[in-house]
Order: sequence, then structure tokens, then C-alpha cells
Amino acid sequence: GIMPDTVQPDSVLELDNARVTRALFRSLGNSPQAFNVFSLEQPIIITIDGPAGTGKSSVARHLAARLGLDFLDTGAMYRAAALIAIRQRIAITDHEPLVAAVERADIRFDWSMDPPGVLAFGETLGDRIRKPDVTAIVSPVAGIPGLRRLMVQRQRHIASLHPRLVTEGRDQGSVVFPDAKVKFYLDATPEERARRRAAQLSAAGMSADEPRLLREIIERDRSDMSRADGPLVCPEGAVVIDTSAMTIERVIDELEARVRAKAREP
Repeated sequence: GIMPDTVQPDSVLELDNARVTRALFRSLGNSPQAFNVFSLEQPIIITIDGPAGTGKSSVARHLAARLGLDFLDTGAMYRAAALIAIRQRIAITDHEPLVAAVERADIRFDWSMDPPGVLAFGETLGDRIRKPDVTAIVSPVAGIPGLRRLMVQRQRHIASLHPRLVTEGRDQGSVVFPDAKVKFYLDATPEERARRRAAQLSAAGMSADEPRLLREIIERDRSDMSRADGPLVCPEGAVVIDTSAMTIERVIDELEARVRAKAREP
């Protein structure tokens, strides 16, 4: 092994780190190639793009955990911006004041949380950004060119601080990180995405109107794909995975296998 098991930890925290590091190396196998690409210093960016409801966030989060990388949910940043518009009563057609407010809010993440929690004005927003009033306006908010420029800049800055990153969104492989080492595009039929969303809501004890969810998903796709700035597209060179008939576990396994295969390529 790389780390002898005889390391005397100074603290519980260090013991955990040592254990995690050993487990990580074990999970990576001992092939020198895997070690090179996934050595703990080596920067690697993996992008995951796709429409709403394909399980991108869960997949990205678990993939990052398996590979020992950080995870960036860029949708949370646009949701935070939408929430700022709601809280400050700024019309989403008032681009300049909205972009100015978002810039002042200094949207960032608390990396000590799993998944990292998004903050605005220094306050953790938590599940508030997932509420229907935010979801209803996030796509048009995300279509504001000045806001996208700000977010793209922020996301690249985050990657400079967290250079080993799985990042997910709509434009990660196409606009934000066109040179990413591995790019994925997750897709699923609108019907399947509505079914999953309904199941999620039911599991959370909320009422789920599947036909309505389906209409919302189709409308959201149209909105995401048709905006002029950073539209949802399948990035050049991305591996496309249709998750319609796959469990989330299988999707994560598939992505992990592909990343490892890619890591072994020269």
C-alpha cells in the first residue's frame, strides 16, 4: 500500500484522513496509470450536462465521492440568483438591478457541507432554493446574459480553487469547461423524468400531479434549449448516456467505469 497502516494519527480527524486516503488508493486499484491521473494533486475536471430531471446532481455527487473529487452543482447558483430576485422583489425582466444584486450577494459554497451548501449574502440557503417559486423562474433567470457571464466566471474561479472537480449543469462541457478531461451528457425521456420527479415528491410526502410535471418538464426543456446564452446542448466530445431505463446506481457505475478507462488512456 501507499500508506502504511502503522501511521500514528495525531487526532481522530487525521485518522479519518489516513483511512480515507488508503481506501481511495485501494478503490483506485494499484495500476500506475490510475495512480497518475487520480493522484491527489492532479487536476481533473469532469462535466455532466443534461436537461432537468435526469438525476445529474445525485449522479455527480456520488461520482465525485467515489473518485475523491469535489462536486459543483451549478444549478444551485442560478437557483440562488432566482431566490434573490424573489426576496428583493426584483422583476426578472430588470436585468441590470438583478445582476447587481447577485454580484453583491457573492454566491459561494460552504465546502464543509455534503453536498456543499450554497450561500448568498453569507447565509446558507438550504432547501429554500428547491421550492416551486424558485423552480418556476430559474430558467428565465439563467437566460440573462449578464448573469450567465458572472456565473461562468464564478464557476471557473471555483475550479481554480477546487481543480479536482465533477461539475454539473447545462453548459459545463460546452461553455464553462470546454477542455474538460471527461464530458458526459445525461438524457432521459420527458415521461421518465416526470415519473421520477413524481416519485421523489411522493416519497417526500408531497402531492405529485404527473401530467402537470410532464408539461413543466417539456416547457423547461424548451426554455433551456432555446435561450441565446449558454443554452442546453450536448457538448462536443461528450459521452451521451440515456438513463431512461437505468437505476441511478447503474448510471454512477457506468460513468465511473468510463472515467477510469479514460484515465488509462495516454
